[in-house]
Amino acid sequence: MNLVMEYPLVLCLWALLGLGLLQLQSHGSLGCLEEEKVGLLKLKDAFKYSYGPDLSSWGGEESDCCRWEGVGCDNITQQVIQLSLHGTRYEECYLEEGYWVLNASLLDPFPELQILNLAENCLKGWRGVLHLNKLQVLDLNSNWFTELPSFSKLINLKYLDFSYNPLKNSSHFQELTIMNNLEVLNLSSNGIAGEIPSSIWTLTSLSVLDLSWNELNGTTEGLQGILNLKKLQYLNLSANSFTELPPLGALINLKYLEFSFNRLENLNHFQELTNLSNLEVLDLSGNDITGEISPFNWTLPSLTTLSIGWNQLNGTLPADMRLNSENLNMTWFDVSMNHIQGEVPSYMGTILPNLISLNMSGNELQGSIPPAVENMTMLQTLDLSSNNFSGLLPMNFLLGCISLRYLKLSNNSLQGQFLSTKSNLTSLQYMYLDNNHFSGEISPALLPSSKLISLDLSNNKISGRIPHWIGNFPELSSLILSRNSLEGPIPMGFCKLYELKFLDLSWNNFIDPMPSCLNLSRLRYLHLERNGYTGPIPNVISRSLSLVTLDMRNNNLSRGIPSWMSSLSSLRILLLKGNNLDGTIPFELCQLDKIRIIDLSHNNLFGPIPSCLNNMSYGMKGALDDTFSTSDYSYANSQPLFQFLVGGEAYGYIIDLILHEKEEVEFLSKSRSESYSGNILYFMSGMDLSSNKLTGSIPPEIGNLSGIHTLNFSYNHLNGSIPKTFSGLKNIESLDLSNNRLSGQIPTQLIELNFLSVFKVAYNNLSGKTPERKAQFATFDQSSYKGNPLLCGPPLEKKCTPTRVLPSLLPPSSDHEENDLFKVIFLWSFGAAYVVTFLTSIAFLYFNTYFQSLLSSFIYEYVLSHR
Repeated sequence: MNLVMEYPLVLCLWALLGLGLLQLQSHGSLGCLEEEKVGLLKLKDAFKYSYGPDLSSWGGEESDCCRWEGVGCDNITQQVIQLSLHGTRYEECYLEEGYWVLNASLLDPFPELQILNLAENCLKGWRGVLHLNKLQVLDLNSNWFTELPSFSKLINLKYLDFSYNPLKNSSHFQELTIMNNLEVLNLSSNGIAGEIPSSIWTLTSLSVLDLSWNELNGTTEGLQGILNLKKLQYLNLSANSFTELPPLGALINLKYLEFSFNRLENLNHFQELTNLSNLEVLDLSGNDITGEISPFNWTLPSLTTLSIGWNQLNGTLPADMRLNSENLNMTWFDVSMNHIQGEVPSYMGTILPNLISLNMSGNELQGSIPPAVENMTMLQTLDLSSNNFSGLLPMNFLLGCISLRYLKLSNNSLQGQFLSTKSNLTSLQYMYLDNNHFSGEISPALLPSSKLISLDLSNNKISGRIPHWIGNFPELSSLILSRNSLEGPIPMGFCKLYELKFLDLSWNNFIDPMPSCLNLSRLRYLHLERNGYTGPIPNVISRSLSLVTLDMRNNNLSRGIPSWMSSLSSLRILLLKGNNLDGTIPFELCQLDKIRIIDLSHNNLFGPIPSCLNNMSYGMKGALDDTFSTSDYSYANSQPLFQFLVGGEAYGYIIDLILHEKEEVEFLSKSRSESYSGNILYFMSGMDLSSNKLTGSIPPEIGNLSGIHTLNFSYNHLNGSIPKTFSGLKNIESLDLSNNRLSGQIPTQLIELNFLSVFKVAYNNLSGKTPERKAQFATFDQSSYKGNPLLCGPPLEKKCTPTRVLPSLLPPSSDHEENDLFKVIFLWSFGAAYVVTFLTSIAFLYFNTYFQSLLSSFIYEYVLSHR
């Protein structure tokens, strides 16, 4: 008794422990519940398929299903409350039979389920009804639903992501009306057309509504229902077809308004936005808003992000900048790609001291860049490119911008040294100063920027040598110094740039060989065009096994194309035009089966065209990867917009600004030198072997290059006929075989080339009739065929007449008179020829005493002596 009175707490703990043991015994085991474990294994069978992952951790050595991949359990009851099957059958989406229907009853064993993620699983729907009345989060994005499934039992659902499904219509949207607790609804990228379904206006608990990237439209009257959503904080209607803003003045809780890339035609309801005192993010970019920028001169006390770029706004920036005069919270200001004129207010850095991102690119701003920018200590992104700025940069330019990560001043007329020696840009990662008039040497002010990833100083007037301290940037991935006056050797510091992927030193005065210590194993793009390089193609390039583009045009390279070129298995673009390369085209080039563009023109190559060149891909389309879009050279500035917690996990939306660099090459196509960049390089292909000394016939195998767009064999010594197999060049747009020694007729099958826009066979020995004037061949004029004397037919002036057959080929005639005439002509011709020959011989002997003596000796020795 005394024990009970003395230790009541101990007894209570023992009682609780006993109850816990009884509960565990009733469930049969420690860890997850047995019935839920069985249910998970059945679910695993439903998600199995022969081409992808099979949830291998489910049912393996780990007996506790709460520890299986994608499974989350309650810490106390050990019941399954979360299932994440994101992308389990994703790869099957590429198969025609990959889309499937889930049996909803397979989820019945999990009555406590709160979070279910079935995104990217090729689902077309489910059979039956989901009996998950405790479910709060359902993610079905990136599937293949063509209509909304039944949600009738999901009365507690708070978060529904149904984006990236081919819904197309809103006939089943009544399913949403029972979701009175829904707070987040994402229906973006579904292709929904017409007005916003009225059933959405019944979801009065909504805080987040994303209807972006659809085909929605509507008038003010049709959008009145939005006023029912009093709790709305985030509204995204971007990338639709709205011509006016919805009436939003009463939505006083609205914080984020995304309305970019629509078709705004007027400024109706703009003034209503002044009532939105809680508005933090306003994005109206990519519309067609015209007029002066002054209507945006509002007082929005909570505004932190304003994006009105890509419109038709003009005028000057407000003199008093009332936009933010009562509030210093602005962090994101984007007015890019408009027609704003004048100068940047000198006090910009004073009234917007907390800016993180400032983008005024693509306008008509002029004058000098104000020194007040240096006061923006929080600034991370500064883009003033593509304006009319001129003069020198301020002496203390960016001195206080210690947080700056991204700087772009490209396409202006700025002069002088590009950075002050006092600069201390320790956070700088991306610097683009190309297409200006900067001069002098590469500034040592860059030295503190040890985190530098990308540097572009191209098309300036920078001189001197590349400094040895270039090796102090271990993370440097992209270095573009083209079109300057740099000279001297490439410094040994390059040998420390292990992360280098993009190197462009073209249009300079480099002549010395590249250092043998270069580690170019990660290099993907190498541009060394128009320098003074001599000798063979540097062997150091043979280590660049990741190389995609090699451009060494217009140097003084000599000797042959090295056989090690075949080791560059990732090579897609090879440009060696305008050198002094000789020898034959090596057969090893045929092993570069990913090649899309090859230019060996204007060299001294001789010998035949290898027939194996048809092994290369030349435009055979593959999947769009990151080959020509260097996505790893990007800067993302993100802002979390809305977060929603379920079971300790955050769900929300983020704004990203991602800036990419693109690979760009120049290639002669359709008789013009064109530049191709970014994704267009996936679809461009060509082979240029012109202006060499190639001989022999054109291999018929070249006709198998069905994906090639440009083929140029002009100005060589090729003979033989044009292969009939060229009719297989189904995508050819430009075919130049001019200035060779080709003979025979032009194959009539070439008229099947429906995309051909340039055709040149001038200055050969072709004969016969030109191709029929139809389809693309109806567009070619005389210049395509001139210089072939035996060629006739339109568009040439020479008409084709029946060929006159020689008499010797005529069959015997029954006409005796014609036969007699032929005999007379033959005899007279033979006699005349005999007489002329005899008299010529006599005259020759008469005038040549040496042959007279020889003839006399011959007659005496062989004729008179044997009488």
